[in-house]
Amino acid sequence: MSRTHVIYYVVGACAVAGFVAWVALILIPAWTAYWRLWQRFVAAILSLYIAVAMTGLGIVLGLGVVPWAWDHLHS
Repeated sequence: MSRTHVIYYVVGACAVAGFVAWVALILIPAWTAYWRLWQRFVAAILSLYIAVAMTGLGIVLGLGVVPWAWDHLHS
């Protein structure tokens, strides 16, 4: 097994763990906090919106910080 395969497995496992954590810690409490069906759907959509926004922020910061830190650590 090459290093690339190991990296893919680790990234996949982290993605699954993150999704399970989001469902268990964010989506289920948001869904059960309301009684009406439309309120539950709105809560689920808003929690999904926040998850996508935080993921995007993490990607942007990762693309900006990691190359900068890599250059400073390895120069």
